[in-house]
Amino acid sequence: MVELKIIKGDATSPQAKGPKIIAHVCNDIGGWGKGFVVAVSRRWPEPERAFRQWHRGRAGNDFGLGAVQLVQVTPDVWVANMVGQRGIRTGSGGPPVRYDAIGTCLGAVAGHAARLGASVHMPRIGCGLAGGKWERIEPMIVTALCERGISTTVYDF
Repeated sequence: MVELKIIKGDATSPQAKGPKIIAHVCNDIGGWGKGFVVAVSRRWPEPERAFRQWHRGRAGNDFGLGAVQLVQVTPDVWVANMVGQRGIRTGSGGPPVRYDAIGTCLGAVAGHAARLGASVHMPRIGCGLAGGKWERIEPMIVTALCERGISTTVYDF
């Protein structure tokens, strides 16, 4: 097991050597334009383009809650688009975060990280626009990644 690192910084500029995966939560309606994805798109156009294409083709692919799309943006950096949010926040229907989907996504990211020999980097996933509680998400990250020996860093901007 490795300890979860929480540092001040920008998750789109991971502080590590070697292969890196930047993980973040997306919604299941194909929306991209608020929150952490703005910083991702400022740096690399590929994750947004791939996400929109993935959503458009959802009738014939695995797009949906719990799915992960890994997009390579440099020779040693991948962005993991994790579908862990049902719709977007509107009215009083409760927060759109889906903890079970995030757990499934983190398991898939762990598999990718192990295969690539990559460290994992992320903002406080699911806690911004998705409305999740860090006290519920942090243990999921520890179980899925840190307990498998995957170096994981969370960035507070």
